[in-house]
Parts: sequence; C-alpha cells; structure tokens
Amino acid sequence: MEFKSIEESNGMITEEKGNETEINEIEQNKVRHMRAFVEREDSSVKEVDDLMIRRFLRARELDIEKASTLFLKYLSWRRSSIPNGFISPSEIPNELAQNKLFMQGVDKQNRPIVMVYGARHKPYKGSLEEFKRFVAYTLERICARMPAGQEKFVSIADLKGWGYANSDIRGYLAALSILQDCYPERLGKLFILHVPYIFMTAWKVVYPFIDSKTKRKIIFVENKKLKSTLLGDIDESQLPDVYGGKLSLVPIQDD
Repeated sequence: MEFKSIEESNGMITEEKGNETEINEIEQNKVRHMRAFVEREDSSVKEVDDLMIRRFLRARELDIEKASTLFLKYLSWRRSSIPNGFISPSEIPNELAQNKLFMQGVDKQNRPIVMVYGARHKPYKGSLEEFKRFVAYTLERICARMPAGQEKFVSIADLKGWGYANSDIRGYLAALSILQDCYPERLGKLFILHVPYIFMTAWKVVYPFIDSKTKRKIIFVENKKLKSTLLGDIDESQLPDVYGGKLSLVPIQDD
C-alpha cells in the first residue's frame, strides 16, 4: 500500500479544491450568459433562481445553446401544463386513489426519499393526461420539500406483483420526458426492487429513451441484497419500515 506524506496529501486537496473552484467559476459564468440570453426570449425568467438555470446547464453538459432551448421549452410546458402554478388533488383523483406514491425521510446525503409501488399503477383507471398531471404534481411536491441546500431526491421503485395489467409504456415515456426535460438534475438515484422477469419487456422499450446521465443513477437491486444495498445509502432510522427501517409510509398527498 502506498502512503503519501502530509505535504503531498495537502497538495492533492489544494489541487482538488482549486479544480472545484475553477469549475464553479465556469458554471457561474455560463449561468450569467444563459440568463441574459433566455431573459431576452422570455421575461418570466427573471423570477427563476440561478440554481434552476444551472441544473438545465448541467443537463446539457454546460452547452448554453442546448440548455437554453431545453429551458425555454420547459417554460412553455409549465404555462400549458401548470397554468395556475400548482396542480390540485382534485385534478388527479384516479391517480391519487391508487395510493402508489409515498414520501418521507432522507438518505445519507440529505436527499428526500420517494417510494413508488409499480404494481399499484392502473393505467386503465385513468387517462394519460391525468397521469402526466400526477407526475408533475409529484415532482412539484418533491421540489417544494427539498431540504435547504439540496436539489436532488432519491427514489425506491418496488415492482413486486407487477404484471402486464400495470404495464404502461406511454405513461412511462411521458413520465421520463417530464423528469428529464422539465426537472433535469433532480433525480439523485433510483433503486428498482423486486423486478419480475416480464418487466424487462417494457424496460427494453423504455431504456433507449433514458439519457446517459439518468442511466448511471439507476440501480437494479438483488432480492438477497435488498436491505444491505438500501442501508448503504439510507440510515435505518430513515428507511421505510417495509424494508426493515423505522419510518412508516406516508402518501405524498397526505404529507
């Protein structure tokens, strides 16, 4: 094993901090340039904070032109999809009745934890438009409950009992598009549990539409390593009780 002297170690830390500072300065500069550009196109951008602009930049590898196109598209989507600035539970009754999404606790990086039960999704009980509103409602709730200084959330998707009646390719693709294009750099990690073999048929259709950054955040968890894998990122006191943790599940609309 190779040991480094204190001087060498300090030098490495200084270099890392120097690189981090340089990256931050580059990002800040690009945020200023992008803000100036998009404000000329849409005056409502003045109400948006720099963190949001930075997320869109990061989603497009700091390419101002690509990030601006995505951001302006998002503003247009928001005006048409969330015209009142929020989505009321009365607009998504069928989706909420399925009781499939919960939110409580934080992981070891202080990122909120969102729990989804795939087998409770019943596409035949609602419409695609209502489901899209439900996705937006959910992401708005998650973002509103972000701890100070945090921008990302962690999700646990449990597919136990999932079957063809739950399969919803159009819904999955719509949800993916909303997440990637309208809430970029919000997902920190996605654990997928209890994956049935038949789910892979749907996964093969959806996978090509997942961008490379999002793909790196997805973890398929083996049943025999379920608790140990989750505990690697989530303290037992914050883990849902259904996986041996301490927290009871709370439906997202009830919190």
